[in-house]
Amino acid sequence: MDTPGIVITGASGKMGQMLIREVLASDACHLVGAIERDGHAWVGQDIGIAMGGAEVGVPVTSDALEAFAKAQAVIDFTTPASTVAFAGLAAQARAVHVIGTTGLGNEDLTKINAAARHAVVVRAGNMSLGVNLLVQLTKRVAAALDEDFDIEVIEAHHHHKVDAPSGTALMLGEAAAEGRGVSLADVSDRGRDGITGARKRGDIGFAVVRGGDIVGEHDVVFAAPGERVTLRHMATDRAIFARGALKAALWGQDKSPGEYDMVDVLGLNSA
Repeated sequence: MDTPGIVITGASGKMGQMLIREVLASDACHLVGAIERDGHAWVGQDIGIAMGGAEVGVPVTSDALEAFAKAQAVIDFTTPASTVAFAGLAAQARAVHVIGTTGLGNEDLTKINAAARHAVVVRAGNMSLGVNLLVQLTKRVAAALDEDFDIEVIEAHHHHKVDAPSGTALMLGEAAAEGRGVSLADVSDRGRDGITGARKRGDIGFAVVRGGDIVGEHDVVFAAPGERVTLRHMATDRAIFARGALKAALWGQDKSPGEYDMVDVLGLNSA
């Protein structure tokens, strides 16, 4: 086939299965690999059958290196440790590595950045168009409003989510800090419990909700005496993330090695 070959990591997960369905339904690419950890019950099975459907001719494997060698892109929504390992292997294969994994630490990001010297890496805490527009709006509003406006990022997700604040909430915090010309590390307020004292002027606060099957809700609140501005995005279907990730994988095919994000993919740099 002339279309790019795509490998999906974490094939048995909710996002993995959604990504596989998106790739199989697309005329712009084709599935060449599905990765699961060694010892997983799906390893060795055809991915279509493992997902409860028809055979598609792609067996689930734990050998990422072999699968990546046949691929033009890897889409990866797994864990920080797995993503760092996959980044090195994708760079060896010169495959576009689309990373939707959240909870990455500074050491993880350093290793991913090193891999991006050899291949295209597209990394974003959220792959949806709406969220990335929200990031740009947050930056602009933060730049327009002074520190009389307190900034709070409020996020809600399902009860299975393991990291907090979400990657998207941190993206929004970074955007607000950039708009104000400060470092988020210097103004972030992420732990309120007990007698905390008054809110510090200029801080960017984070609040986290976990419950039920909430797909993803993010509010950025700019609150001043007498008035309040709220920017909001609500996701109701995880398919938006899968579609965005696939768009990123295809966008990266003719790009030079380096680290990109969805702002680049969606052409929002000048927005």
